[in-house]
Amino acid sequence: MELLLTVLIFIALIGLSNVLYRFLPFIPVPLIQMALGALVAIIPPGIHLELEPEVFFILFIAPLLFHDGKRTPREDLWNLRAPILLMALGLVFATVLVAGYAIHWMIPSLSLPASFALAAILSPTDAVAVGAMAKRIHLPKRVLRLLEGEALMNDASGLVAFKFALGAAMTGSFSLSKAAGSFVLIAVGGLLVGAVLAFLIIRLSLFLRRLGMEDVTTHMLLQLLTPFFIYIVSEELGLSGILAVVAGGVIHAIERDRTASPHFKLQVVSASTWTIVIFVLNGLVFVILGAVIPGLFHTVFRSAAFDNLKVIGYVVAITALLILIRFVWLLLISRGSTLKAAVVTSLSGVRGAVTLVGALSIPFFLDNGQPFPQRDLILFLAGGVILLSLLIASIVLPILMKGSEEPEDAEKAAFDGMVGAGVEVLRRAMKGEHSAHATAMINRFQERTRRLQRADDGKRENGVMRRLEAELRIVGLRAEREELARLEKAARLSPELADQLGDIVDRTESLLVERLDDKFISSWAEVRRLVSSLFAVSVNGGDDSACTDGLSVLEAKAMMAEAAIRAVQASRNEQNHAAADVVLAHYGLLKARVNSTGEDCKERKRDAQQLHKSGIGQDEAQKEPSDEQALPDDRELDLQIHALQGQRDYVEELYEKGEINRKLAAKLRRFVNELETAILEEG
Repeated sequence: MELLLTVLIFIALIGLSNVLYRFLPFIPVPLIQMALGALVAIIPPGIHLELEPEVFFILFIAPLLFHDGKRTPREDLWNLRAPILLMALGLVFATVLVAGYAIHWMIPSLSLPASFALAAILSPTDAVAVGAMAKRIHLPKRVLRLLEGEALMNDASGLVAFKFALGAAMTGSFSLSKAAGSFVLIAVGGLLVGAVLAFLIIRLSLFLRRLGMEDVTTHMLLQLLTPFFIYIVSEELGLSGILAVVAGGVIHAIERDRTASPHFKLQVVSASTWTIVIFVLNGLVFVILGAVIPGLFHTVFRSAAFDNLKVIGYVVAITALLILIRFVWLLLISRGSTLKAAVVTSLSGVRGAVTLVGALSIPFFLDNGQPFPQRDLILFLAGGVILLSLLIASIVLPILMKGSEEPEDAEKAAFDGMVGAGVEVLRRAMKGEHSAHATAMINRFQERTRRLQRADDGKRENGVMRRLEAELRIVGLRAEREELARLEKAARLSPELADQLGDIVDRTESLLVERLDDKFISSWAEVRRLVSSLFAVSVNGGDDSACTDGLSVLEAKAMMAEAAIRAVQASRNEQNHAAADVVLAHYGLLKARVNSTGEDCKERKRDAQQLHKSGIGQDEAQKEPSDEQALPDDRELDLQIHALQGQRDYVEELYEKGEINRKLAAKLRRFVNELETAILEEG
């Protein structure tokens, strides 16, 4: 029960960290999560967590690295294979050698094998921390791919080096040739076993499909179990489970790309499921780190055997040494690389979960029964380097990258790609429908997008103007809501239609409020429900009653627009007069559109009455749709909202890959929000 309660508390802290990040965007989420974890460990009664290294690697590291192997671009990794291997292998062993001797010289009480063990466990960078940094800081693409590839590979090399150094510390003997041969076997064997097991699991999935088992849930469960199975089997064979799950992730990515069309539904479910799983696991890693580190610090600080200032100095010196070794190594292997790129890459080599969990695996006793020398100090130094490396990267990197804004052509490419993603969603959704209908709707969607882009060109970067417009629009919407309530109270509008119109007003206002905050995550299901419920009443086959209901909605909307105009005019002053002109023009256009639609509806009703008088039945009058006929309004609006979600997914994907920074991602999301507002109101 205590363990379950601890897990629930940690998951709640993950959600709280995202809320705090909204108010403290200059502090990285991992640091917030570590601080929250430390807080619950410190405050009475305090959460005491016994971290089992083997369990931690299986539950957290295996699925995280499997997912990283799936999502990291293979072409980029292949193009950077030489520097990645030099960083993941050469730098690790250079760090063990140089830092090991330096630590032993600095702390003579720490034996040379133990110093090598500490240097080895400090050598691997953390893939989770690298990914978290990339979301906040726009690193150059080459640097980001190099860091990702290095983090995927150097965990294995660092842990193998740590294993042999620890063995030497335990037994007092060490063989370089044996260690080198074992490393090759463990690494290559892990890669091969991981690839083979992933291939067999994929074949099993295909075999189940041939048997008629197309249940997405079953195949998703099989995919979720894959990294755990691969890791456990590889470790039982004495091979690198870390490299095995990375290889398994790459094989799954190849299979996903090769069979993109036949299993689209599974890929959608897979993407959604893995997003939640990785979000929770990433957060738990840092919360657990935060909960464990205070205990390590407390043990050393309260002991009379250690000078607190001196051990803090050791942490600073070792961290600086690791950055220096990394910087020198980059200068040696990088040709044509700038000094700034070398500095950024050096500071980005943060340490994380693998370092701490590896250090915690140090046994309490040697083979001869003696206590392991300076175990508490080693754990303190490992935890201190993790914390300090994260702090340095979080503080210094944003300063270094402050002037590295997105070039104009990159912004244009991201915008065009976002528009194209929405169009592609429309094409897939309308596959099999009449080509003329599909082309016309896609053209209307693109034209609406470009029209909004042109309208915003002069004012988008003017934050004050945008905020004033949003505030006045909210004034207008609240006036619309009051007018709607008045109409319903006077029984001039049915409660059902009032609820539907009220939902649209509420949704539009929420979009505008989000625009003021520049942070937005849309709920496609909610929008679809609102839109569908609105048009379920007004469209029922094209009979006369539908037109009558639609006309009552239009009349109410016109009166609501008039109330909004009065409210905006009353709120107009010297500071917002320009913004008021824009908002009033918007409502004027809306009234004209509503009136025009109302006239069309009346004309349709008159035509229907004339057909009835002339003896032509309704069934005879309704012919098959011609090529020129458009889709029903509710169907088109439904698809356009769906396309907007495709645009948001595209922006999130670019942001997750580190191809755009947070500022540009927020700008693109804001554009989609404004486009959605325009589409909902025009609908």
